[in-house]
Amino acid sequence: MAVDVDAGVTPATRAAPVGRAGPGEGRMPLWRLLAFATPTIPLAAMLMPVTAYLPNYYAQDLKVDLAELGWAFMVVRFFDLWFDPALGLLMDRTKSRWGRFRPWFVIGAPIAMLAVYMLFMARPGIGGGYILLWLIVGFAGQSMSQLGHMAWAATIAPGYDERSRVYGWWQAMTVGGMIAILLMPPIVKFGFGGDFATGVRAMGWFTIVVLPLTTLAALSVTGEPAARPHHEPPSLANVVAMFRRESVLRVLAADIAWGTALAVSGTLLFFFFDAVRGVERGMAGLMLIAFFVGALVGAPIWRVVARRYGKHRALTIGGVAWALMQLSVLVAPNLLWLGFVTMFLAGLPYASGPIMLKAMMADVADEERLASGVDRTGLLFSLLTGSIKIGSMLAVGGSLFLLKEVGFVAGLSGENSPAALLTLQLMFCIGPALLALFAAWIISGYRLDAGAHEDVRRRLAEKDLEHQPPILP
Repeated sequence: MAVDVDAGVTPATRAAPVGRAGPGEGRMPLWRLLAFATPTIPLAAMLMPVTAYLPNYYAQDLKVDLAELGWAFMVVRFFDLWFDPALGLLMDRTKSRWGRFRPWFVIGAPIAMLAVYMLFMARPGIGGGYILLWLIVGFAGQSMSQLGHMAWAATIAPGYDERSRVYGWWQAMTVGGMIAILLMPPIVKFGFGGDFATGVRAMGWFTIVVLPLTTLAALSVTGEPAARPHHEPPSLANVVAMFRRESVLRVLAADIAWGTALAVSGTLLFFFFDAVRGVERGMAGLMLIAFFVGALVGAPIWRVVARRYGKHRALTIGGVAWALMQLSVLVAPNLLWLGFVTMFLAGLPYASGPIMLKAMMADVADEERLASGVDRTGLLFSLLTGSIKIGSMLAVGGSLFLLKEVGFVAGLSGENSPAALLTLQLMFCIGPALLALFAAWIISGYRLDAGAHEDVRRRLAEKDLEHQPPILP
């Protein structure tokens, strides 16, 4: 398979049918949509433990210094800052008989699998350099597959509401992957008597086995629709103008805040429940599962809210609700059953962010193509995936460094100093709540609603008739 990179008009590729088309909008049959979304299971299963499990595992079980660990997780994000946008530009300029996005989706899978093996099967004696190297390789492979898949999804769902549907199922599968991977340590511990380290390795094997199977499933049922034509030659000035567009900036800012909020709470969860609440890691892992079960239950709720009130209003409501639930952890009595209930309820509003932000970015890509004349779907989604990684960088590196500065020691549990425990408690509860409120506030001014997007699509359709590319036989 040859992939040609060129700045010109991308030839169309033959697409598999995506179901009966409505007026200007294709609707994918549910069975095909489910198969298409399955790669999000292992891709999410790879990403979640990297921030939620590996920092704690490396620090407590492999005895990696907290400062060295925080350094490795921060530096890798500086790599992502340029890698994801560069990858998005390459995707937009890719020409192949398989499309623009599917080749990258496939190439990333084996790279991610190799890195997962090296990270999750690591042994005592590793240091920051080892962790940094394989984090770079892993995030590169994960970016190729996830970004290719995410941008591909935008091409098969052209309509405002249909995008909420596609990314709603995308998020449901993503949460399913998170639940599946988070079940590994409790199953290993309570079902087979294994230790925490064995559970971490089971997470890695799950990703390694499931990723190639789901990649084949998506490829077998869904084609990539014909590339949409450029109306104008690509130019640097238009790229600069894109970064000044209000809708782009609002979606990216909200996504950074949302991703950072989740990464902060995920990074500190095991430290918090162990040191502040006296809950051992196996039980805390079950509480994290309760959070994502809530997210799974919440996914269809937010699709209904978005269809009735608009995507940006759904996200605004979700952000306020998530902040309130996160703050409730600070004041809730230390009862085990109440901890599970609180985590489940916090997961319900969390689901609004990943669904709405992806669907809104797909709409923004249409707005950008109308304004500049160039299809930059890959670049825009690379900014979205990159913003999530910026949030993770700030969360993992910053929170671990701060814990180190206040004298927190992993493994001492409640024997840490009162100042260290108070810092941990405030970071886990108040930090994510403030970030969720910021996301709600910034997205409340978003203006590309259903009516505005329908007008964008109509005008694009008129221009496309004048620049229709040929269909390859």
